[in-house]
Amino acid sequence: MPESPPAAARRLATGGHVAEAVTLLEAAGNGGDSSAFAELSIWHLSAEFLPRDPSSARRFMGAAAKLGHVDAALMQAAMVANGTGGPADWGAALRLLKAAAATDAVAKSDLELVQAMGLDAQGTPVSRPQPEILSIAPHVSIFKGFLSQDECAHVAGVAAPLLEPASVLDPATGKRVLHPIRTSDGGAIGPIRETLPVRAINQRIASATETRADQGEPLTVLRYAPGQQYRLHHDAIAGAANQRICTVIVYLNEGFEGGETVFPDLTLNVVPRAGDALVFDNLCSDGTAEPRVRHAGVPVRSGVKWLATRWIREVAVDPWTIAAG
Repeated sequence: MPESPPAAARRLATGGHVAEAVTLLEAAGNGGDSSAFAELSIWHLSAEFLPRDPSSARRFMGAAAKLGHVDAALMQAAMVANGTGGPADWGAALRLLKAAAATDAVAKSDLELVQAMGLDAQGTPVSRPQPEILSIAPHVSIFKGFLSQDECAHVAGVAAPLLEPASVLDPATGKRVLHPIRTSDGGAIGPIRETLPVRAINQRIASATETRADQGEPLTVLRYAPGQQYRLHHDAIAGAANQRICTVIVYLNEGFEGGETVFPDLTLNVVPRAGDALVFDNLCSDGTAEPRVRHAGVPVRSGVKWLATRWIREVAVDPWTIAAG
């Protein structure tokens, strides 16, 4: 069986022949191969073989979608919605999703979910959710029913293929090693994976925290099997120039035992309920880390626990370069 253009191009690029690989992909795309344009778009985003160029990535993803590449159509809608490679335009993204929904079941499901979310023309919630205060100082609150059952399932489904054991970079060896604090599997939903429902959820988080969506790190989904936990820690990052000002944890399921979120210095124990969102500030008024919001996800005793976390920074973040915590 002959090599596909993306496979042949990757072989060339891996061997150091990047220019020839790009020429091959462009020729194949111009000849009607949608997967070639989609591959080229990914190259412009990943910076694996080419310098990162979101504008070119958006153009090639649109070309792949125009040729009928279904996944590219969804990625194009995501890029238009969140402003990757060009202006953010919720209305245009929604039109792209509607067009894709005419022939694709996944796009149709995403569209139906978005249409049930109570959004304005910019994709933001028409009403701000109201919290229940758990602690005034430091601030800890919970939003009951922040996500619907369908929204929880959607977030978990988008993240599932991205999950891998939590790891950190070992400064001594430069290799990734198992995370010493978090023993879960996790995955971050980056800009091209940020479906329109996920984008709308990130907008809802921004509304709930009175921040902007671009201040949030990519939504990170964590999955805890029995015995896995997130040991006592603080979400502020020592020495960070753009600090994590607050944390949002959304519980995505029930049906497990253990896994409570505990704040030992506040004598606060939060039992996960599907759809609830826990929000807390990480900093004192002087900008230093608030020690009393140290928290832990206690070990799961049985079943599997799913949650989504969004760390909110002081100012906008670059989702392509920021390291998830």
